[in-house]
Amino acid sequence: MTFPHTLPDLRASQIPPRMIAAEIYRGSSYGPKHPLAIPRVSLVVDMVHAMGWVDENTYLTGPVATPEQLTRFHDLDYVEAVMQAERDQALPEDMMNRFGLGKNGNPIYPEIFRRPATAAGSSIMAAQLIADGGVIHHPAGGTHHGLRNRASGFCYFNDPVLGIYALLDSGLDRVLYVDIDAHHGDGVQIAFAEDERVLTVSMHQEDLWPKTGAIDDIAGGMARNLPIPGGMNDDEMRYVLHEYLINLALSFVPQAIVLQCGCDTLAEDPLSRQLLGNQSIWEVVGAMTRLAPRSLVLGGGGYSPYGVARCWSGVWATVNGIEIPPVLPITAENILRVIKWSHSRGRQPASELFTTLADPWRGGAIRDVVRERVKRLRGYGV
Repeated sequence: MTFPHTLPDLRASQIPPRMIAAEIYRGSSYGPKHPLAIPRVSLVVDMVHAMGWVDENTYLTGPVATPEQLTRFHDLDYVEAVMQAERDQALPEDMMNRFGLGKNGNPIYPEIFRRPATAAGSSIMAAQLIADGGVIHHPAGGTHHGLRNRASGFCYFNDPVLGIYALLDSGLDRVLYVDIDAHHGDGVQIAFAEDERVLTVSMHQEDLWPKTGAIDDIAGGMARNLPIPGGMNDDEMRYVLHEYLINLALSFVPQAIVLQCGCDTLAEDPLSRQLLGNQSIWEVVGAMTRLAPRSLVLGGGGYSPYGVARCWSGVWATVNGIEIPPVLPITAENILRVIKWSHSRGRQPASELFTTLADPWRGGAIRDVVRERVKRLRGYGV
C-alpha cells in the first residue's frame, strides 16, 4: 500500500499491536434465521492463529463489563433488563417494548448479556491498554447502534461509546471516531453530538436502515456524515480516504482514533448494495491508524462469514505490516472450507474465497455524486 509522501506516521511504534477477542463468540448465535446466525469473530481468531500472526503476547482475552462500567453510558434499568433477559430467557411484554429486547432483530438468546458485555468490556480494556499509545484490534466491537436505554440494530450495548468514554476518562480530549460500516453510526453520533472532545464521522449507504446520517446532519457540530449511493467501488473508497478522511484527521489532530470497520460494504454481503473488495478497507485501516498515537480498530457489520473472516484477518495483518500471501496455507484454507452458511450466497462460494485472503481490486469510475458530496463535506471543516 502506498500513501501520499506527506502522510505522517504518529503511531507509538515501540508498542506492538494487540488483538482482543474471547471464546464466548464461538457457537453463540442470535438464532438460526438471524443475519448474525453466522460465525464471525471465531473465524478471525482461528485464521490469525492458523497464519501464525498472533502469540500469547499479542492475543488477549476480553473481560465481561460490569454493570457499573456499562452504566457509564447506559441506564441502569436497561442494563438490569438485559441481565434479566439472559437469566430468564424471557421478559414481560412491557419490558420488551420499552427496551427493544426480543423485538426488531434484537432477540433474546442465551448469551444476550454476556456476549455484548464482553464486547463492551473489551473496548474499555482496549482504551486502557492504549493509554500510552499503540493499536488494538477488537473485531467483536463496533456495535454502533446501541442506545442509552434500548437495544437497536442488533446492538445491545454500545461498545464504541464505552471505549471512547474510557479514553476521555484517561485524560484525552481529542478523539476521532471514523465509521465505514454500510449502516450509519447513529448511536455513537447521538452519544457525542455536542461533546467537543469527540468528532464522529460516518460514511454509509444512504438508503439503508436506520436511514439517518444525511450529509447536512452535523448533530450539534461534532458529527460529519457522508452518505454514499449503492454501488460504491474500491476507487471511490480510495477517493474518500485521500480526499476527505486523511485531511480531516490531519486537521483535527486526534490523540486517539476509533475506527469502526464494518465490512458489510463488501460486494458479497447480503445486507448492502455496495461493491467493495477488502483491499480498500485495508487501505483505510492502514492510513487512519498512522494518524494518531493511539488507535482502536473495531469490527461492526458483516453478514457473509467468508467476507468477515478474510477482511478482518487482513485488518490484523495490515496494522502489523504483515504481507498478505497470494495463496493461503492449507490450515487457513480448511477453516474457510468448513463454513456452513445457509444463505443463497453461501451455497456455491467462489473457489477464491477459500484459497486467498485479498480480493481483486474492485475499481470503477468515481461518480459525480461522490465527488460532489466529498466537496460539500469538506466545506464543513472540523
